[in-house]
Amino acid sequence: MSPLVLGLMSRSLRNRSRGANSESLCHNRCDMSAEKVYLSLGSNIGDREANLRSAIAALSAAELRVTRVSSIYETQPVDFLEQAWFLNCVVQGETELQPLELLGALRGIESRMGSKKEFPKGPRLIDLDILLYGNETLDTPDLQVPHPRMAQRRFVLAPLSEIAPQLHHPAWGGNVVQMLAATLDQSEVRIFE
Repeated sequence: MSPLVLGLMSRSLRNRSRGANSESLCHNRCDMSAEKVYLSLGSNIGDREANLRSAIAALSAAELRVTRVSSIYETQPVDFLEQAWFLNCVVQGETELQPLELLGALRGIESRMGSKKEFPKGPRLIDLDILLYGNETLDTPDLQVPHPRMAQRRFVLAPLSEIAPQLHHPAWGGNVVQMLAATLDQSEVRIFE
């Protein structure tokens, strides 16, 4: 990844405490055959911020061009509550990988970083999830898109609403801001300082 892109990602992550909108990281004309994707990243083990930065940097090696990065949010655990708080962010990118190929690339990043999923909803060194893949709707044993629980997760909707507030998917009844306002999830989500 070029020093310019790394510098812009670093500045975007530093701007998190001010709630600044993410900066576009794609300065070149993007390939018209690439699909726009949104990914959720989370970490609650070790140096959580460094884990997020490493994962974002690794995405380019996974054939995904990062175009926007949300602020980092500190988020209260949901489902399994007896664990450390997470740091989460959302990344917008473009890829020519097919959905299951992208999923495989993300699982490869998790594995190379040493992340182990001991049990569902438990602690994670790094967790990478596909939220959206273009306007596609997928339902396979390995991958569901849009992510089936994203409308119930403030830790996903808050950073997504920062970088794509008017985003609308054909499977939804509204946009991201409306979904965030309607979610029943009352877990705490705050800009990380």
